[in-house]
Amino acid sequence: MSVPPLPAAVQVEVTSACNLRCAMCLVRYRPPVNKLAGAMPYALFRRLVDDLPGLRQLTLQGLGEPLLAPDLLNMIRYAKGRGVRVGFNSNGTLLNRRKAAELVASGLDWLHVSLDGADAATFEAIRDGAVFGTVVDNLAGLAAAKRAAGSATPWIRVVFVAMRRNIGQLADLVRLLNRIGVSELRVQNLSHNFSDTDPFGTYRDIREYAADQALWTGDDGATVAAAFEAARAAAADAGLLLRLPEPEPVEGAGCSWPWDSAYVTSRGVVQPCCMVMGDDRVVLGHLDRQPFPEIWAGPAYQRFRQRLRSPDPPEVCRGCALYRGTF
Repeated sequence: MSVPPLPAAVQVEVTSACNLRCAMCLVRYRPPVNKLAGAMPYALFRRLVDDLPGLRQLTLQGLGEPLLAPDLLNMIRYAKGRGVRVGFNSNGTLLNRRKAAELVASGLDWLHVSLDGADAATFEAIRDGAVFGTVVDNLAGLAAAKRAAGSATPWIRVVFVAMRRNIGQLADLVRLLNRIGVSELRVQNLSHNFSDTDPFGTYRDIREYAADQALWTGDDGATVAAAFEAARAAAADAGLLLRLPEPEPVEGAGCSWPWDSAYVTSRGVVQPCCMVMGDDRVVLGHLDRQPFPEIWAGPAYQRFRQRLRSPDPPEVCRGCALYRGTF
């Protein structure tokens, strides 16, 4: 099996620390991580970028909140200096006016903000520790910072994780975003059902949450269809870009991540993708032991690719929303 070229796109977890305990995130079900202890060392980040001469796109996010990373601005500037497009997803709680202005000035290409509800009660029950009004104000402030700087970047997109508890608010969220100057909404399903984990092990709670809230079971077909149709109509009226996921698994969807990209945790663990959620579930290498190009061409990666293309994919992939076509 031939080794694919080094990836042009990579996702890096710049910190594993987070200021929220979101209901659908693994962070909620693990001990809190200190801001400094969870940060990826800047030297490790630079070494990774330097090992990828063909890098063209870099996503600076993982389980943690990127705005907690001490070297975030330096990382953005370093990658931009190499001609790389850079962006990340944020929970938006720390995106004050000063930070927004700094990010606009840094040349950041895109910034996605999570907003999983159109009112405080729904949103704050999901994003435990966040304040709805603050996140909405911060989104509006980011749009204002772009206008003040006369900048087309960063492109602002809101990301909505669709679940049984919030799916009915999609159309209202579209209208809210239109009022504050956000031009795109991406709706996605929960990322994984964790079916490869022990039902009574360390992933029990998040596995049970996914089973309770996931929309891909087919049981919510009529509700999802109505919510999606209402959102489409609202987006058409507002001129807002809207991306909706497939409501049920797509036959033969598959995945190309291990050939096109990679995910690196704040501790330098190399994984096949960001959807794995948990650096103990599959490990393809460690950057403190080998440079990335050696890991990419190594036997662990090659075995993973071979199995992913077979009728017997890795267990960790079988419950993945991207692999199943529902993300």
